[in-house]
Amino acid sequence: MENQRSSRLPGFYQKSLPERIGIIAEWAGLSQVEQAGLESAAGLSPQQANQMVENALGVYGLPLGVATNFQINGKDYLIPMVIEEPSVVAACSFAAKMARSGGGFTTSSDEPIMIGQIQVLDVENLQGAADRILAERDALLALVNDPDLTIVKLGGGGRDIEVRQFRQTTIGPMLVVDLLYDTRDAMGANAINTACEKLAPAIERITGGRVNLRILSNLSDRRKATASCLMTTDALTTENMAGALVAKSIVEAAVFAEVDPYRATTHNKGVMNGIDAVVIATGNDWRAVEAGAHAYAARDGRYTSMTRWWQDENGDLRGMLTLPMAVGTVGGATKVHPTAQIAMKILGISSARELAEVIVSVGLAQNFAAIRALATEGIQAGHMALHARQLALAAGAQGEMVNRIVETMIAEGNIRLDRAKALVKARF
Repeated sequence: MENQRSSRLPGFYQKSLPERIGIIAEWAGLSQVEQAGLESAAGLSPQQANQMVENALGVYGLPLGVATNFQINGKDYLIPMVIEEPSVVAACSFAAKMARSGGGFTTSSDEPIMIGQIQVLDVENLQGAADRILAERDALLALVNDPDLTIVKLGGGGRDIEVRQFRQTTIGPMLVVDLLYDTRDAMGANAINTACEKLAPAIERITGGRVNLRILSNLSDRRKATASCLMTTDALTTENMAGALVAKSIVEAAVFAEVDPYRATTHNKGVMNGIDAVVIATGNDWRAVEAGAHAYAARDGRYTSMTRWWQDENGDLRGMLTLPMAVGTVGGATKVHPTAQIAMKILGISSARELAEVIVSVGLAQNFAAIRALATEGIQAGHMALHARQLALAAGAQGEMVNRIVETMIAEGNIRLDRAKALVKARF
């Protein structure tokens, strides 16, 4: 059932920073300490950073924004995003607003099954060893499903064991044992790696071989999330283009990415602009998500688009994104970084699967916004306006001077750092 709160916050971008923080604090029920954390320089102290990584020197700050308008499975969300690139937060908010015309985003996700891999070498008979491993499947799973383990108590743990044979490699025959492991609300890397370590001696005994690597796979294609949306032709209509023509142009742009890996790379970078920003905000591992997403985009042996866009029988635009999405709501930086904890409160999610579904919705939204801009007025129109603000700041502008310089450069069509510096020097 749809919640009573609305993520539609008209004029949110026009409000002052303290006003925005106040609105979000009320939305998420933030404490005074948490509000103060948002107002601080980085949301993380050097002392905390020193406990998180080796050889710490300090803290590197990035902007934290909020995308509005999102409605996913009938529920409204405000989406925290950490990103330095201009236009991404605004573009996601715009796309989410348009998606509401078709009922918002609809999502689904797999059970949180991750894959742990055990590499076995020096095996005389691969098929025989594989058969013996599968014959002892239940005993091997029992080894990793200790009932005293917290993750097992929560309903997770080993689910299955699969074996793959590589008969000819540059280092000889290789057997790979894949452990399918339910990580529940954790990303699960530590749990899986520990489970693989525990299995290794038994695998060596069964196969007579030698175990080398024991590690999770970041191609978590058993743990996918899917988002879809519908954009009506009425919502797509612009001052200069009919909605049906906008939809057609977007589909044409999408097919370009489907057939050409050079275009697909840039197309998918736009998808990940949205996804990474949420993954970082929530303290999850964006490198793992990136690796899995791009590998999945090449799963058929050719790198292609992560998304698919088409027109339905009514001429309306439909989009879909499916990606591996190994994210967690417990463990890791999610529970250590103060700002990540605030981001989770803003999202108000209840499980890792819900987080994954929110993230792919943002990826689909960002992709729509990018290709719509490309297919209509061009990507630079909105992007350069926001870029002008960065140039004004880089030139040393402060306070109201920033807005005056931005407006002047846009009016002149001269959005350059040297022009911004000249305006600052003239105390414009």
